[in-house]
Amino acid sequence: MSTPRSHTHHDHSPASEHSHGHTHGHGAGTSRGRLLVALCLSATVLVAEIVTALLTGSLALLADAGHMLTDVAGLVMALTAAHLSTRPATDRSTWGMRRAEVIGAALQAGMLAVVGVLVAFKAVHNLVEPPQVEASGMLVMGVIGLVANVIALLVLAGGHGDNLNMRAAFLEVLNDALGSVGVIIAAVIVAYTGWTRADAAVSLVIAALILPRAASLLRSAGHVLMGFTPKELDLAQVRTHMLGVDHVEEVHDLHAWTVASGMPVLTAHVVVRDECLRDGHTEEILDRLQGCVAEHFPVRIQHATLQIEPVSHLDHEPAHC
Repeated sequence: MSTPRSHTHHDHSPASEHSHGHTHGHGAGTSRGRLLVALCLSATVLVAEIVTALLTGSLALLADAGHMLTDVAGLVMALTAAHLSTRPATDRSTWGMRRAEVIGAALQAGMLAVVGVLVAFKAVHNLVEPPQVEASGMLVMGVIGLVANVIALLVLAGGHGDNLNMRAAFLEVLNDALGSVGVIIAAVIVAYTGWTRADAAVSLVIAALILPRAASLLRSAGHVLMGFTPKELDLAQVRTHMLGVDHVEEVHDLHAWTVASGMPVLTAHVVVRDECLRDGHTEEILDRLQGCVAEHFPVRIQHATLQIEPVSHLDHEPAHC
């Protein structure tokens, strides 16, 4: 009787390896360049905002500076993660360090959540006991911050869909741009009405913008880190499609997860009739199964490991997952 065989769907020709490595390296280099420009802009504005906030007494500006601090730290982490994700795979790290971008995104989200909570508490306090603020300095710094953030957004826009790390960096700067808009609005209200509580009210709006986004990023990163099935993939539908292939009797130990953004992985044990292993049908079955998981679903699965087993082997299998 033929023994069970394990097959992995990869194209390991020299041409494909070179092409894939070159494309990945070029994309990562572009992402790092975008992140570096955004980091320099954010760091410059951060220093200016802290100085101006201390001179004007503006909580909204200080809140925006605190958010800008998380932007700078987040962009540093994003830049580090983008570099680590280009490290080649080894026998000790078989996927390389691609997951670094997910960890970086999770850390950014955690920092945003902490800043959002702190800003909200301080804003509530200032609504009760409003401090004096200097509107003109707030306005000037708000405009400068907005211009810098818009430039950073334009730089990051071309790569924000590349992976979770770039998405986190883009949303980080986008939210800070909204925070700058809030500072400008607060400065105008204080200047024209004298209502200094506007500064704290805008700070609450900034916090309200930070916290939901932080939760969303944490949820997305957590799904990857916990090995959840990609949300776009219905495993029941995958199993049904695989069972629809001729001579496939059963599919078990079916698992799917995401190593890093854009890298879904699937494994399965596929039970076929015993005679298929004797008469050479398994290669044709495997080709059809690989085509099924690669083409029929919203997520294109290029890393699929399918173990072909005869029906007679079922008695030797542990409890199916």
